[in-house]
Amino acid sequence: MRRNVAIVTLLLSLALSTHAQNIAGDWQGTLKAGPAELRLVLHVGKAEDGTWKATLDSVDQGANGIPVDTVALKDSNLVLVVDAVSGSYRGKVSADANTISGTWTQTQPLPLDFKRATAPIKTEHKPAKPSDIDGSWLGTLDTGSGHLHIIFHVINTEDGLIATLDSPDQGAKGLPATAVTRSGDSLKMEWKGINGVFEGKIGSDLTTIVGTWTQTEHSFPLAVKRVKDAAELERHRSWEATKPYHAA
Repeated sequence: MRRNVAIVTLLLSLALSTHAQNIAGDWQGTLKAGPAELRLVLHVGKAEDGTWKATLDSVDQGANGIPVDTVALKDSNLVLVVDAVSGSYRGKVSADANTISGTWTQTQPLPLDFKRATAPIKTEHKPAKPSDIDGSWLGTLDTGSGHLHIIFHVINTEDGLIATLDSPDQGAKGLPATAVTRSGDSLKMEWKGINGVFEGKIGSDLTTIVGTWTQTEHSFPLAVKRVKDAAELERHRSWEATKPYHAA
């Protein structure tokens, strides 16, 4: 009897150990760098030769499919190396293989915990009937030390309004808003990745949105006008289409 109990205990131990090593699937975590937050999604699978492979999405920066060059797992210790952003991650996989606790290092170490995604993570939104504020909006932000052109792109989808931000003078394009909220003529758009918020009032003629841009506790007036001529946007674009591969 004792031998049978010992065998069952051994098999259970081996089963738990094997499960802990199974990290295939989608993982999500939030990297906090000061007041800014970046949502990260890690996709892990098996290559044809049986080794681990992975890609990384930086949701708030609109960067998807960043290749993970090294994926090493030994004794529940996970090591990731992402050459594209000069970053690395070291973490410990929990016994039930549902969490990974560790540290992301990119110029400085920051705590980063991943949780296994229990549902598919949506990275695309199906378009819906355009709202009355769909389109591009252009304005100039006076920071006191300089002027920055700001472009908002607003689109209505089956999941509600979504928006992206371009800052041509900084070479930034397509930064997705983490939240877009509208109530009547009030509009609020948030970018947690850069700790930025725009709150404004939509004009009755639907050609202007007048409000305030707030970032890291500093607020500046910002008025944007609807852009009807695509050529006007092109005059303010001074970048090449590149992905903003910076996870922190």
